[in-house]
Amino acid sequence: MATASLPSTDRTASAPTAPDATFPQSPAFWRALLREATTPRISAALGCLLTSVGGYLATMVVMYLTLQISVLVTIALMPLATAFLLRTFIVFHDCAHGSFFASRRANLWVGRLCATLVLVPFSSWRHEHNVHHATSGDLDKRGIGDVPTMTLAEYRDATPGARLGYRLFRNPLIMFGIGPIVAMIIGPRIVPMNGQRRFQKSVLATDAVLTVIIGLLIWTLGVGRFFLLWAPPALLAGSAGIWLFYVQHQFEDVYWKRSEEWSYADAALRGSSFLDLPRPLAWATGNIGFHHIHHLSSRVPFYNLPRTHRENAVFQSVPVLTFTEGLRCTRFKLYDEGRGRLITWPEAHEAFAATPQA
Repeated sequence: MATASLPSTDRTASAPTAPDATFPQSPAFWRALLREATTPRISAALGCLLTSVGGYLATMVVMYLTLQISVLVTIALMPLATAFLLRTFIVFHDCAHGSFFASRRANLWVGRLCATLVLVPFSSWRHEHNVHHATSGDLDKRGIGDVPTMTLAEYRDATPGARLGYRLFRNPLIMFGIGPIVAMIIGPRIVPMNGQRRFQKSVLATDAVLTVIIGLLIWTLGVGRFFLLWAPPALLAGSAGIWLFYVQHQFEDVYWKRSEEWSYADAALRGSSFLDLPRPLAWATGNIGFHHIHHLSSRVPFYNLPRTHRENAVFQSVPVLTFTEGLRCTRFKLYDEGRGRLITWPEAHEAFAATPQA
């Protein structure tokens, strides 16, 4: 795999980058660097498919069978089902980017299968997520596919009702507790009235398929057994997924710029964290912690991400978060354009006290 280097630096992969770290801006540079990394490998893809969709479906069957033995055994298997379901989401995610397989048709049909398992309409989600990739870190283009984030000035000028709604949304109990229900179950079922017709069809078709599948499962298993088997892993995976998405763009020195100053490369490498997870968690989350590379090129399949990061010195100065540091990121609430970083509620209150609103 090709490698590239930057001017000498004493940073290590475990040290956070400085907010003013600089990276090459040329698209040609990144295309050349990532040429091999963006090449799908069928053996790796099939192995990941087996340890995601295959593992999830097999574990659900075993969980059903263990109900005849002990519900405690069933419960003990739920974390494994959660891990497999998280990996299934990442397979779906890569298929939506067209990166998992070399074949466009394979990405489309495997992506649709995985989308059904994670309750998401494939086409409409793909469109929204691509918008997120194209606008991440741009303060003037927030609102599609990202975590709602107000600037300090916007919060100061907001109505009391808007402030309350924002504070409730950013509360971890609501974001990671109620959030999965809204993001996985309610939100994807709603047909976008102002969307393109093909996206509306995507939502309606997914809703119809899920109605049939869930109806048959409830008819076969019963309501109680169905929800006991399906709901805990699904909600746990949903909470983990929301936290992953949150922490990858909501750390203290995250990159946010107005459109005229915004840079795609900087948004990817300074606005997306490298979440350095323990190996079991990295496996369960499909290496999505290497988010800086994913945002630099969504054509790199997740099974190529660790090697790509490891073999290229240019990635050693990206923002790095440990699991513990990622958990602490939930305290950041507003983006302060003056300081160029996210701040906490206490910091916001201090800023308001220092400069009272006229």
